[in-house]
Amino acid sequence: MTPFQIDIPQEALDDLRERPIRTRWSPELPGAGWERGVPADYLRGLADYWVNHFDWRKAEAELNQWPQYRTEIDGQTLHFRHIRAEREDALPLLLMHDNPGGIIGLLDVLTPLSRHFHVVAPTMPGFGFSTPLASVGWTVPRTAALFDELMSRLGYERYGAHGGGGGANLSMELGRQVPQRLAGIHVNAYVTIPAGELPELNEDEQRRLGLMQRLMQDGLGFNIIMTTRPQTISHGLHDSPVGQAAWIVEKFKEWTDDDAELPEDAFSRDRILTEVSTQWFTGTQGSISQSYHDVSHDPNAWGPKAKVTVPAAFAVAAGDVTVRSLAEQEANVARWTEFDRGGAYLALEQPELLTSDVRDFFGGLH
Repeated sequence: MTPFQIDIPQEALDDLRERPIRTRWSPELPGAGWERGVPADYLRGLADYWVNHFDWRKAEAELNQWPQYRTEIDGQTLHFRHIRAEREDALPLLLMHDNPGGIIGLLDVLTPLSRHFHVVAPTMPGFGFSTPLASVGWTVPRTAALFDELMSRLGYERYGAHGGGGGANLSMELGRQVPQRLAGIHVNAYVTIPAGELPELNEDEQRRLGLMQRLMQDGLGFNIIMTTRPQTISHGLHDSPVGQAAWIVEKFKEWTDDDAELPEDAFSRDRILTEVSTQWFTGTQGSISQSYHDVSHDPNAWGPKAKVTVPAAFAVAAGDVTVRSLAEQEANVARWTEFDRGGAYLALEQPELLTSDVRDFFGGLH
């Protein structure tokens, strides 16, 4: 376990500041809006802010305020934050992020949660400061096993797990792999996919199922590209910071609260550009794409899975596609909380709501 601090060389900052200025901007059709992707005018404005107003050193100082480390597990460098609570007998809590959002997704809940838990927040293999993937085959089960090994090396034999989106999938997988080590799992933005005959759904469940069907039909283009030809898209993302910014900010727009007209209406431009800059400086956007290929080509990914028996809490934002009757087929639902706002990035959009729900759930178990 090696202490780690983020310190991007000044020449890398200077290089990034120059590249957006040389962008060859793509034309767009008259009247085209977000439904066709990131509008050119919006992206130009974001790039201008990035070059002339965004302060990486300020962001870097914020990222460095919590203790962070690197270690190697299963041949892969792993970056993680480890924040001990004041109470020695506090429950350890493993926090797992989504994509995009590897570096920023949990920032606003780290300090509040560390008042109640020993917080361990790793960066997924191949993401950000965990460095590019060193090998292929990083499936959900393999990553979950890596995180469980991290908890063991830190001396935690029993812990809770929380994740949103992709982190929710990892939380569920830990519930299958090591139920004896888990006090419980807490998830948000979990995608419940129907398998077989649908149970009877109430009106709200039908609405959420409709949102999921819309996502499957019109919102998974990025996923299909990365799960089928990750190397091809990686060339462009690795070379163009503006292209990478468009790739990331589109998901922040689509997966946040519907009331947010622009991504920065959900959380700040500085937060968005901290994420984009991190992927740029670490050269991991292509590696992230490769991880999607690994996950989707796992032959066990699409088959029947054992029901998670440890207590599971579901925090369901207004924009989530989580259907309770389907979740109950997959997990032992011990807590179900619905919010009237927020989207997939609940820890960024509504950190107080998420912190409170996590604290209340695990407080009743520990």
